[in-house]
Amino acid sequence: MAKEKVTIQDIADALGISRNTASKALNDSGNIPEETRNRVVKKAIELKYKHFAYMESEHVLGKTPGNIALLTENLPNTSHFGSLLISGLEKRISAEGYNLSIHIVREVDQDALTLPNNFDISKVDGIICIELFNLEYTRLITELGIPTIFIDCASDICYPDFHADLLLMENEHSTYQLTKKLIDSGYKSIGFAGDYNHCKSFNERWVGYQRAMLESGLQVDPSHCITDNDRLFFSKPGWMNERVAALESLPSAYVCANDFIAVELIKALKAREVTVPQNIVVCGFDNAPESRIIEPPLTTVHIYSNEMGIKAAEMLLSRIDNPEQPYQVSHIATKPIIRESTPAIMPANSTLVTG
Repeated sequence: MAKEKVTIQDIADALGISRNTASKALNDSGNIPEETRNRVVKKAIELKYKHFAYMESEHVLGKTPGNIALLTENLPNTSHFGSLLISGLEKRISAEGYNLSIHIVREVDQDALTLPNNFDISKVDGIICIELFNLEYTRLITELGIPTIFIDCASDICYPDFHADLLLMENEHSTYQLTKKLIDSGYKSIGFAGDYNHCKSFNERWVGYQRAMLESGLQVDPSHCITDNDRLFFSKPGWMNERVAALESLPSAYVCANDFIAVELIKALKAREVTVPQNIVVCGFDNAPESRIIEPPLTTVHIYSNEMGIKAAEMLLSRIDNPEQPYQVSHIATKPIIRESTPAIMPANSTLVTG
């Protein structure tokens, strides 16, 4: 005779509580006292209820939560890929009993090579760095001796000297593919917009663009590229307008390091009375919300941000459990998305992708 499955009612009856209370405790919903929740979870493990059948009580109960510190120069907004990344990251580490604390690393901290005031080394089990691109500050963090993962890093990092794990989105191949599609569609004069020394991701996108040009026997024309220091792109309203207005001639296409730059470039081209895509075509990277609402909608590259957060958490948790393992450099695949800003690279009889 088959053994009957354990139900929430069985757990409630064993503890002398209502089924509703047991259910809320197991789902961690509602205002349930921690002591009651612990009793319910412990009983669920004991009775081998569903997924609790594979857990040990000491793994869930009585464990002091650990702390993962997230260091970042700016807290990502909803348009930034880091917002979804942090969401995936936090869910994953929470499932393993870790809390996430966020620490803003100001420019003055980086210049002085000092840690944020609220960062207590003695209370940190692991560190996640998002978009910290100062090489000297990177060394400061890696020399703390705490398991650390960087999500993107300085463009001039030398991997053999980099004593931390690194996670990036795949940058080179998607940018190469978009550039190659442009070339194959007849665009021979293609410029690049973005500071390729800003970070490793921008640098890899620059490499992908250059490789496509080189393999096609085309020269990169520096006069068509906008590769100024990244700070200038944000320095003042109208900077891109002035920069584009100063160009003596324009290429037939632009590959941009991210969507923000691409959107600003499209606006600046319009100010010069250059129409996209009729007179020039533009590609971005990130699949930010702005890429879908700009006119025309922007060809870009989708980043799987939530999955990157989960992967970052798993890499860090693995490092915490096994500090002596070799350091990892991992890339999460990305996907080009073709929209109206580059209509010529659409395959025949296909529909524009708007996702």
